[in-house]
Amino acid sequence: MTDPMTGARELPVPEPEHPAPDAGAARPLPLGVDRTPTGDAAVDAQLARLADADHLAASGHLEVYEDVHRGLRDALTALDRRPGPSAPSVPVGSPASYDNRS
Repeated sequence: MTDPMTGARELPVPEPEHPAPDAGAARPLPLGVDRTPTGDAAVDAQLARLADADHLAASGHLEVYEDVHRGLRDALTALDRRPGPSAPSVPVGSPASYDNRS
């Protein structure tokens, strides 16, 4: 076909090989990483928080990962503060401290 204004011949525009993605395809897709419960409520809550990254663009992942890392670090620190069974108190130098019979 010829353009009546310029006399130039118009070439057909080829169809793209790959159609443009629709609006739904532009959303981030979940990574699909399984999160196995550990049995520790504090740790499991942090692992569940990782799912929040599934709905964010990659630029938002860092904030979630840093938050989870902070929470896991706090959970580990809390383990050190939990009271546990105390070792028997034997004064150093007492005869009982040297009694290692098998």
